[in-house]
Amino acid sequence: MDLRIFTEPQQGADYDTLLTVAKATEDLGFEAFFRSDHYLKMGDADGLPGPTDAWITLAGLARETKRIRLGTLMTAGTFRLPGVLAIQVAQVDQMSGGRVELGLGAGWYEEEHTAYGIPFPKEKIARLEEQLAIVTGLWATKLGETFDFHGTYYDLKDSPALPKPAQAKIPVLIGGHGATRTPRLAARYADEFNMPFGSFEDCERQFGRVRAAAEEAGRRANEITYSNALVACVGKDDQEVARRAAAIGREVDELKANGLAGTPAEVVEKIGRYAELGTERFYLQILDLSDLDHLELISSQVQAQL
Repeated sequence: MDLRIFTEPQQGADYDTLLTVAKATEDLGFEAFFRSDHYLKMGDADGLPGPTDAWITLAGLARETKRIRLGTLMTAGTFRLPGVLAIQVAQVDQMSGGRVELGLGAGWYEEEHTAYGIPFPKEKIARLEEQLAIVTGLWATKLGETFDFHGTYYDLKDSPALPKPAQAKIPVLIGGHGATRTPRLAARYADEFNMPFGSFEDCERQFGRVRAAAEEAGRRANEITYSNALVACVGKDDQEVARRAAAIGREVDELKANGLAGTPAEVVEKIGRYAELGTERFYLQILDLSDLDHLELISSQVQAQL
């Protein structure tokens, strides 16, 4: 079981805070550091000192870390033109020595688009499909050849399809709860399918849809890695669990029902139940980025048992 650290910087974190967490992620033996791609806070957080850009952040971390994988859950397709995104991600992959993964989604948070003057189209999923085709197509184009794409929303002609990533293939993550189009896109483009904040029942149902879509598309279902993203709130005892829940404004019972919360033994047991459904990887949503002892506990008492 692969455990990765997943952060939500729009809630309030500058680059130095993210760098500290990323270095702790590396030092404590976690596999990867991921971040969301949002420009506006959610809920009651103050969001100070303001948003950071996902790919600028990852470019910096690419030069200041050595081992961990780096990526997004999920880059918003509404934020960037696909050709520009392909260049950005390929460059960060080069800067990291080939450690980047791209989670790409349609975008959903209308308020952040309004706040920063970003168009919020109605036809987001159809655009996402073209974006996936363009980004992966540009990377796959052989040196010396050009790439063309003529779609409903994007048109590329005689693109040199440069630069190339350091990796022969940057892993692409697709995720979500959609019953039809999401599994179909995952079957066509995804190296990994991520189920965000889903119950056992949700997870079993959606993994089954993706497996069926993959086989229908002529792929082996096990070619895709299956993962979950869940909020983490772990404590050495009930009192520490309650303290960490209070620090992020959540209730213990709700976190135990909907996340990975409790003592290390409780969390390991719940991870095992997800593993029975086919989960191979967890993105642990860490909401209190000042609590590095939390990461150390998960590393020494949860990860060590997996």
